[in-house]
Amino acid sequence: MKQTLFLIAQALAFSSSLALAQDRPNIVLIYTDDLGYGDLSSYGATALKTPNVDRLAREGLRFTDAHAAAATCTPSRYALLTGEYAWRRPGTNVLPGNAALIVEPGRTTLPSILQKAGYATGIVGKWHLGLGPKGGPDWNGEITPGPNDVGFGYAFIMPATGDRVPTVYVENRRVVGADPTDPIAVSYDELIGDGPTGKGNPDLLKVRPSHGHDQTIVNGISRIGYMTGGKAALWKDEEMAQVFTSKATAFIEQHRATPFFLYFAPHDPHVPRVPNPRFAGRSGLGPRGDVILQIDWAVGEILGALDRLKLTNRTLVIFTSDNGPVVDDGYQDDAAAKLDGHRPAGPFRGGKYSNFEGGTRVPFLARWPGHVKRGSSDALLSHIDLLASFADLTAQRLAAGEGPDSRSLLATFVGQSKRGRDDLVEQGSGLALRLGSWKYIEPSNRPRVNEQTHTELGNDTEPQLYDLAIDPGETTNVAAEYPSRVKQMADLLRQIRSANSGRR
Repeated sequence: MKQTLFLIAQALAFSSSLALAQDRPNIVLIYTDDLGYGDLSSYGATALKTPNVDRLAREGLRFTDAHAAAATCTPSRYALLTGEYAWRRPGTNVLPGNAALIVEPGRTTLPSILQKAGYATGIVGKWHLGLGPKGGPDWNGEITPGPNDVGFGYAFIMPATGDRVPTVYVENRRVVGADPTDPIAVSYDELIGDGPTGKGNPDLLKVRPSHGHDQTIVNGISRIGYMTGGKAALWKDEEMAQVFTSKATAFIEQHRATPFFLYFAPHDPHVPRVPNPRFAGRSGLGPRGDVILQIDWAVGEILGALDRLKLTNRTLVIFTSDNGPVVDDGYQDDAAAKLDGHRPAGPFRGGKYSNFEGGTRVPFLARWPGHVKRGSSDALLSHIDLLASFADLTAQRLAAGEGPDSRSLLATFVGQSKRGRDDLVEQGSGLALRLGSWKYIEPSNRPRVNEQTHTELGNDTEPQLYDLAIDPGETTNVAAEYPSRVKQMADLLRQIRSANSGRR
């Protein structure tokens, strides 16, 4: 009987996918950086208002148990694009700015799935998955492999993060504004050049570091790593949101007549938080709050472009974040002092870097008028499932080994089903397992608190078990009361970890 019901459900899901595929929507994925579950007014924030993001929540589906694949950016982005848990692959932790590309050219990725279906594909914003061959890219020549080699027809990116050199934009395979008479050199191993550093010249800084971030100074801000040259190519942090948003809306304009996929990855609210002057001081929560308002403005520009071009009803817009929030992540920007009761992670414990829910539980909004049901969903889902779901959306079947941990939840993403994942591995300081509302965190000797960011990492030498249905804040470890459930979940986590593929 169960098998019969399962087959019926599969058949209904497949027929639904075919119906959706016939409409071939444009797709805009807005992937913010370090934005927490509680940072939006549509998710309970009261200290600031995010009306443009709230419009997505009002006109679409708001998920309350959606997860980034990891509690830090590189592994989250790797898993998003490949459909594979990053912890399966060595070398997918947070990368330096001169790292080689970690997504193998030729493998199936989220953009390559859509490119195969005839979509124009583009990325604008943060990349942080490495560039170039082993040994890193040639910043003064053609940069390959990169986004253009893993499914993106167009790319306008920052190579890593705002707090890491090189502080330049790359458009497709070239540094924007590169001057051959002023070659760029980058090192994460040793001081190069004779330029000022934050450590040696704090008097030159307009934003001072709180920990680390004291090497090469660019635009009055010291970064991680050393860089020389490229003076004409250096970005200005205050202009970054405008630059990225303009490139994103231009991509939409250029491809308005054909199906397109835009992966728009704003840098905010990642450090350094340097808002455009029109947003500075507006939130009352310091620069971190100001750049969240800046994100909301960027979302408004994207939605406005879709409205103006009459693409709103033909476009699936997804808004989410690469991991949970962090307050002090390396700069003295008053983020902690000016919280004023604001809770970036909402009701959840932990944040960026953490095994607790605040590490990976993030805002997730989906809007496609006439197709995505309005309302709220508590289905358990992960960014890792977008690859298989987009394959379904475009009537494609994944071959063995493609998106190995990705599961199609297309019916869930559009609100036709309330069922999400049965299980989910959360990658923070270590690994944790969700099984329905139950949360298991494996024992670890790692530190319990990140001494620099003051984030609770969720580590303990004993197993941890929480029932999130009654204890969403993970305040009471009930492992001693449910030893059989602890064993069940520890065994399942071991099984998932040892499997070559997560697809079952």
